[in-house]
Amino acid sequence: MNLRVPVKVVVVGFGMVGSRLVDELLRREPEAFDITVLGAEPYEPYNRVLLSDVVAGRTDVAAITMPLPDGARVSVLRGVTATSIDRESRVVTADDGTSHPYDHVVLATGAAARIPPIPGLRRADGGLPAGVHALRNLDDAREIVAATVNSPRAVVVGGGVLGLEAAVGLAGRGLSVTLIHNVQYLMERQLDPEAADVVRSGLEGQGITVLPNSLSSEVLVAGGYAVGVRVKDNGGQGGDPATAQREEIVAARLIVFSVGTIPETGLAAAAGLSTDRGIVVGYDLASPDDPRVHAIGDCAQPPSGSRGLVAEGWDQARRLAETLVSLVEPVSAPAEPVPSLVEPVETGPTSHLRLPHDEAQPSMAVRLGALLTSGATMSRAQSDTGIDTRGTDVVKVKAGALSVTTMGVCGPARPNAATQRAVRLADPRAGRYVEVVVSDGILVGATCVGDPRVAADLTAAYTRRTPVPVDPAFLLLTPVMPTAAPASSPEHMPDDAVVCRCNGVTKGDIAGSCEAGAHTVEDVVRETRATTGCGSCKDAVCGLVDWLRESKEAVPEPA
Repeated sequence: MNLRVPVKVVVVGFGMVGSRLVDELLRREPEAFDITVLGAEPYEPYNRVLLSDVVAGRTDVAAITMPLPDGARVSVLRGVTATSIDRESRVVTADDGTSHPYDHVVLATGAAARIPPIPGLRRADGGLPAGVHALRNLDDAREIVAATVNSPRAVVVGGGVLGLEAAVGLAGRGLSVTLIHNVQYLMERQLDPEAADVVRSGLEGQGITVLPNSLSSEVLVAGGYAVGVRVKDNGGQGGDPATAQREEIVAARLIVFSVGTIPETGLAAAAGLSTDRGIVVGYDLASPDDPRVHAIGDCAQPPSGSRGLVAEGWDQARRLAETLVSLVEPVSAPAEPVPSLVEPVETGPTSHLRLPHDEAQPSMAVRLGALLTSGATMSRAQSDTGIDTRGTDVVKVKAGALSVTTMGVCGPARPNAATQRAVRLADPRAGRYVEVVVSDGILVGATCVGDPRVAADLTAAYTRRTPVPVDPAFLLLTPVMPTAAPASSPEHMPDDAVVCRCNGVTKGDIAGSCEAGAHTVEDVVRETRATTGCGSCKDAVCGLVDWLRESKEAVPEPA
C-alpha cells in the first residue's frame, strides 16, 4: 500500500499568476497538495490584461472572469489578506484571524499602481480626489467606465503600454483625450525614436492629443473633484531648457495615472526576507533566506529582473509547480517501524520532505525529482546567464486599429552585439515601422508597428525559434512560414496551427479537449486555457469550437 502525505502550500495572492500556479499544481498532482489561497480581492480570479478592454467597452466585466480551481484539496479564501508569516513555525496569519500552516508558502502579491507625489493628488485622508484613478484592478476599471458618462474630456498620464491602451480606449468611447508623457518618446523602454514617432502619429490619427516630454506638476481640484492638470515642459529629459518654465492647463474631469507599479513587498519584508525593488528570489524562485518561501509574478525580483508581463509570471508559475511536484515524496507503509526523521508537530505543517538547503541530505524524492524534471524543463533550463525566458517578453499593445508589437532585443537600450544583424523598414506615411534583429540564423528581437500580420509571423518565428531566411529583409514584408493563403475553413488548418499564442494552444489541443468531453467554449477554456491571455484569439476559438461541434469531428485523422 502506498501512502502520500499531502504537501501544505499556502498561496498569498489570487491574481493571474497565483491562480495559474494553483492550476499548474492541480494539473500535475491533484492529490499531492493541500492548497490554501488567500486573495485580498473579493472577486473570482479575472484577466487583468483585459482591464483596458473593459475601459474601452470592447468587453464587459463578466467576460474577463477566469475559471476557479477545481479540486477537493483546494481552499480559496477571497477577501482575506495575509498579515504575517511566521517562518519559524511556518504559519501564515490572515486579517480574519485565521492561521494557515505551510510546508511552502508562495507570495504572488502582485504590484500596486504607482501614484507620484504631485500637489493636489492626495486628499487629507490619503485618498485620491474624485475623478482621479489608476488602472490596476477591477474596481479601478469599473470606476473609470462610470466616470466616462459625465466626463467629456480625459487626461491619461503615462505613455507606456497601459497608458496607450487606456488613452485609445477612452477615445473610443468618444472622450477628448490628452496623453501626457514625461519623456520625448512613447513606450521608450520598447521603442526607438523612429518607431515611437509612428506610434504617436497613429494616436493623433485617432484624435488623441499627445504631450511628450511633459510633466504633470499639479492636479487641479475644486470642491473635492478633479478639474484639470497643470502641465509643464520637462526640460531635463531631452527637451529645451529654455522652455522648461512654460506651463499650460489641460481641463479634464477624468484623470487616469499609468506611470508604473510598485511591487508589494511589505509582507515579505516584515517576515525578514530580502527585498529590493521586489522580493528577492533566485533562479529557483525561492528566497535566499528561506527555501520554503517563494515569490512569483510582479512582486518577485529574480536575478534576470522582471518586466511585469503576465507571460513571464505564468512561466514562473509553471516552473515553480514543477519544482514543488518534484519535492513530493510518496510514503510506503513500512514492514516494521522505522525511526521518524523529524519531531512530530501537532498543529504545524507536515515535515515529510528534506530540501537540498536543509542540513540533512536531500530525500530520495528530491534527488529523483530534480533528475526527472531537468529534462522536462529543457526550454527553461538554467545556464550561466540564467533562465531562458524567450517568448515571455512579447509585448502586444491593444490599441484599436493601431498595432504595436515588440519582443526580445528591441528599443534604444538593446546591446550592439557584433553577432546581431538588424534590418528595418520605416514607412511613417503609411503608419508602418518594422525592425528585426537576427543572430546565428534565429530571430532574437523585433519591433512591428502598423502591420499586425507581419507581427503575428514574427511572434511565431521568435517563440518557436524558426530559422530565418539568409537575407532577413524578407522578414519585413512576407510571412515567415510559406503559405499560399490563410485557411478558409478550420478543416484546412493543420493540427499544430497555434490558435492562442499566449498559452501555446493549437487546433489539435482544442480538438482533443472536445473529443475528451468539452462541449462549450467555457469547457475548452477550462481545459486548454485558450483566450485567458490577451483575448485576441477569442473569436477564432469560438469559431473552431462551433465547427468541431457541428462537424462532429473531434480530432483530425492522422496523416
